[in-house]
Amino acid sequence: MIHNIGYRHYDGPRLGRSYARRSLFSQSLRGAYGLGRSARTKVLPMLLFAVMCLPAAIMVAVAVFTKASSLPVSYTHYAIYLQAVIGLYLAAQAPQSVSRDLRFKTVPLYFSRPIERGDYVAAKFAAMASALFILTAAPLLVLYTGALLAKLDFLDQTKGLGQGLVSVALLSLLFAGIGLVISALTPRRGFGVAAVIAVLTIPYGAVSAVQGIAAIQGSEAAVGWLGLFSPITLIDGVQATFLGGTTSFPDHLAPSTAAGGVYLLVTLIAIAGFYALLMLRYRKAGL
Repeated sequence: MIHNIGYRHYDGPRLGRSYARRSLFSQSLRGAYGLGRSARTKVLPMLLFAVMCLPAAIMVAVAVFTKASSLPVSYTHYAIYLQAVIGLYLAAQAPQSVSRDLRFKTVPLYFSRPIERGDYVAAKFAAMASALFILTAAPLLVLYTGALLAKLDFLDQTKGLGQGLVSVALLSLLFAGIGLVISALTPRRGFGVAAVIAVLTIPYGAVSAVQGIAAIQGSEAAVGWLGLFSPITLIDGVQATFLGGTTSFPDHLAPSTAAGGVYLLVTLIAIAGFYALLMLRYRKAGL
């Protein structure tokens, strides 16, 4: 005889994949700033956010009280100057976003219905890119507000802000791909942190050194092409060519228009490539 213990089928609303994807995106974005987590996890991301905005606030104060005719740093160049802060944030938060799922073997639980691998990757990638965009766009808004308070030209400042937002959007997508791909290779968060820092700093240091040597030897064309081999100089070349900025290359040498087109193409290919690598990494549900 079968004993009926009163179980009933669920007949309420089924929200489906889109709701699960949005929930994963929201949870991952909140987690990137420690929201909804312990107080200890909020300290570093909030501190780095404050460090990103503090120089902008100081520049705004100086511009307002001295009645300066322009801001000391362009919108497109602000993130380039503070690349170390962005790198630290990415190194701290990208492993937190994906390494914990690998370490505690919760990935197969995500891939049980209704969410699929593509949903997981899209949500994590979008959340990390959005977190980086918030980090890099907030100080630009501080600069813009200060510029208007200092009564600088509205059209020039609005154009500059738009160019700066495009620049940091590209940077956020590229850095999010780099950080997540590296972090998804190991369940050990410490290894992920070290690897992300290494990938961002070592190529930049090597490229800057070689660019300096090339500039001393008079190889100006080589200086422009060498920037293709480091993530931050890649973004630097794009913003200098298409967004009205100047580069941090030796003597502020900018890539030619042809080289700038290659910079943009390589940036877009790199973003798509990192996304494809993430999809490949999560192809197996039993990670």
